[in-house]
Amino acid sequence: MTLSRWHDPHLDVTRRDFAKIAGAFGAMAGIGRIGAISGQTPEVGATLDELTIDLSGAPESIVPALAYSPRDWSIVHSIYDSPVGFAPDGSIQPLAAHSFSAVDDRTYEIVLREGLLFHDGSPVTSAAISRSVASILESESDVSGLFSGIADVIEEDELTVRLVSAEPAPWLPAQLAVWLLLIPEGHSADRAATNPVGSGPYQFESQDQGDSITLVRNPDYTWDSPKGIPIAERVVYRFVPESATRVANLSTGTSDLITEIPSDQLEAVRDAGAIAVEDPIVGSAFIRIASDAPPFDDPRVRQALNYALDVRAIAEALVSPEARRLASLFPDQRSLAFHPDLEPYAYDPERARTLLVEAGVSEGIEAELEITTAARVDVAEAIAAQLGEAGFSITIKVSDYTEFNATWSEPAAPALRMVTWSPLYDPHTLLSLVFAGEGFLSRYSNADASGLIDEAAAESDPGERAALYRELANVMLDDAPAIYLWNLTSGYGVSEEASHWRPRGDAYVIPTYIEDAL
Repeated sequence: MTLSRWHDPHLDVTRRDFAKIAGAFGAMAGIGRIGAISGQTPEVGATLDELTIDLSGAPESIVPALAYSPRDWSIVHSIYDSPVGFAPDGSIQPLAAHSFSAVDDRTYEIVLREGLLFHDGSPVTSAAISRSVASILESESDVSGLFSGIADVIEEDELTVRLVSAEPAPWLPAQLAVWLLLIPEGHSADRAATNPVGSGPYQFESQDQGDSITLVRNPDYTWDSPKGIPIAERVVYRFVPESATRVANLSTGTSDLITEIPSDQLEAVRDAGAIAVEDPIVGSAFIRIASDAPPFDDPRVRQALNYALDVRAIAEALVSPEARRLASLFPDQRSLAFHPDLEPYAYDPERARTLLVEAGVSEGIEAELEITTAARVDVAEAIAAQLGEAGFSITIKVSDYTEFNATWSEPAAPALRMVTWSPLYDPHTLLSLVFAGEGFLSRYSNADASGLIDEAAAESDPGERAALYRELANVMLDDAPAIYLWNLTSGYGVSEEASHWRPRGDAYVIPTYIEDAL
């Protein structure tokens, strides 16, 4: 769920190289076998004194309800635990919960694990779930509306809670996994921003605003958590915008794990004697087209944008050899809405020009393509150049995250917006916010699409729900509210000392490891 702060990141070895280094690697599961470069697995149970992780920039927020990207979530989910999380295949699994079940189509029961403690020593009880729900609803979060349908939080006993929705909400567990982070009593948003307290594998120690955040191992995190075991006694997240600088830091040993490394720099990671891995995450890149702005209110113009791009060539040249052109917003079978039989748009610039003639706008279409400061300008320039050959005159606008995310639904904002979004295990967040007619971030209206989004949101049977999303994908292919680009991959460089760390399908960089996977 990365607005474009709801974003992307990865590890690289080609599958073949990686097998030589470390054995089998479960790329689609996000969990595999990474041994040390020598081929030896680090001593199981050994804890590093310190681990330095270079992120591609500072988090927008470490307040749980205001975290919107893998960069934010990497830190937030290291400090806090949710009752549930995503399993490698995209299913929901208990995390801080001992069990999680649907009582009926409007009620979920959460039974927390016994003996869990917050970092301040207070027990994790059912009241923490009530506090977390209230915190989200009282926040100014862009996702608070996703929790407004919770009609009641019933604390059955010290460890048992029932969440009751006003309407069926089969998509709610996916929201709980991301945003329902357990907080102790008195944990305000102000405190969360400066001295967060959770129950996760690491405790907050300090932050140097805009430069780094330091965490220390939670000594009580010794239970069999699906997140795994803390790797280090101390973890320093540093904020390093330039990917080349991150690679240099890894090569000199001043960092142990670097994130968001472009494919063309992964060879430099290998040359530095580190492990390079490129891993597919459950996310996609697309260009949202505002259909409320002429001439993009004509579906033929939106289709022309899709035909005009040689997405595969751009992806292979500039993004990753692992990237492929998508036919919808959803990248692979880990996403409930993935449509395996849908064919993507072909690269057909002549068809694009014909559609523009039919729409009465054959040349001189001027538009801005808005990207964030974290986006690849060269990729945006390649897209603009190809669109120019079909009759579009594209100007690139670079905005910081704050401006970008504050203007999603503003009519004066650019009609074209380049977005990466992850994780996409459950499609509801993206669809309800960005593509439903009444979506908080939407500039698209299609009665058939909105009807299917609403119907799928209320369908409790997973098979029926998936079928509705496949029907929706057909509608959105023809009506084209986006230029469908490519699946996201995430590139990382990993030192030998940190080689028992694993990438995740949601792209969170949590410094833990799972013993059984070694």
